[in-house]
Amino acid sequence: MVGEISCGLVVFLGVGRGDTVDDAGYLAGKVANLRIFEDEQGKMNLSVLDTCGAVLAVSQFTLYGDCRKGRRPGFSEASSPEEARGLYDEFIKKLKDMGIRVSTGCFREHMQVKIINDGPVTFLLDSRRNF
Repeated sequence: MVGEISCGLVVFLGVGRGDTVDDAGYLAGKVANLRIFEDEQGKMNLSVLDTCGAVLAVSQFTLYGDCRKGRRPGFSEASSPEEARGLYDEFIKKLKDMGIRVSTGCFREHMQVKIINDGPVTFLLDSRRNF
């Protein structure tokens, strides 16, 4: 077991070519403050900060897999491992700076990730669509 959280968010983080420290900061702020946990009335009104939850951050370059042509995904839009590692670390640092407990997977390693998706609730955040 490498990383583990109880209640909170599992974040699969893909880093693309051209992503910057600003992208990492934007996504960390969005993850920390997104009101997606239920309040007493059952409405999505609380953030991971509000609930004192944690984040399990898993690097996932395959999010950039382009499956539009052929039968094998292409990964040309994924960042190089060296650049991705720096931005992954920056994303984690920003979350920790906000007081969020963060656990991680192993960067560039094959992993078995077990999650209990309570909801199910899954969101896609893309920093390029918001600047």
